Amino acid sequence: MIFSSFFKALGQLNDRRFRRVFLLGIVLTIALLVAAYAAFLALIAWLAGDSSTLPLIGEVRWLNDLLGWGSLFLMLLLSVFLMVPVASAITSMFLEEVAQAVEDRHYPALPPATPVPFWDAVRDTVNFLGVLVGANVLALLVYAFLPFAAIFIFWGLNGYLLGREYFQLAAMRRIGRKAARDLWRRHRLRIWAAGALMAMPLSLPLVNLVIPILGAATFTHLFHAISRRG
Repeated sequence: MIFSSFFKALGQLNDRRFRRVFLLGIVLTIALLVAAYAAFLALIAWLAGDSSTLPLIGEVRWLNDLLGWGSLFLMLLLSVFLMVPVASAITSMFLEEVAQAVEDRHYPALPPATPVPFWDAVRDTVNFLGVLVGANVLALLVYAFLPFAAIFIFWGLNGYLLGREYFQLAAMRRIGRKAARDLWRRHRLRIWAAGALMAMPLSLPLVNLVIPILGAATFTHLFHAISRRG
């Protein structure tokens, strides 16, 4: 069931609506990361001021520049880890279009779905973004203590989070929020396994940016497969 859903999604990657969501997700992700860095830089400038006094050295005027360049390198490093989680969360806001493209091609006999209200989608995206970024930042500490297990922790953590969110977002279009949550609980291990399959390519540069779209399509197929079997 999982692999069938995955390969059906893979076969539709050239869909025009998939490409649109992909480009929107990347542009908004870069804009969000740049805005976060600008806010962080403004905070550093406010805290450091035009000059600072260091013990044994006295007044210095280069500390602000040093902190600014240091924050740039820190942001570039964090972006390597945060780019995909942020892109995944942003893409979840446009899941409706991906799911509709999947259903139009593979399930044309279905009645129209109930779209998720825009502000509900925004709220879900903000919540998902907070959980994804927070969990991955905390995971960086675990990676430092368990470097040999880092890749498996990354797959397991992001597989669980992506599976839960994307499956419920795909399901609630058809059966509502509460029923979607209940269905996820009954099939959580299978959905976690599918999420881990999505998380594995997250380790590959460039390829990982396509995963949010592929994941959204895969979990739409998986929801319909589970519903038919159920």
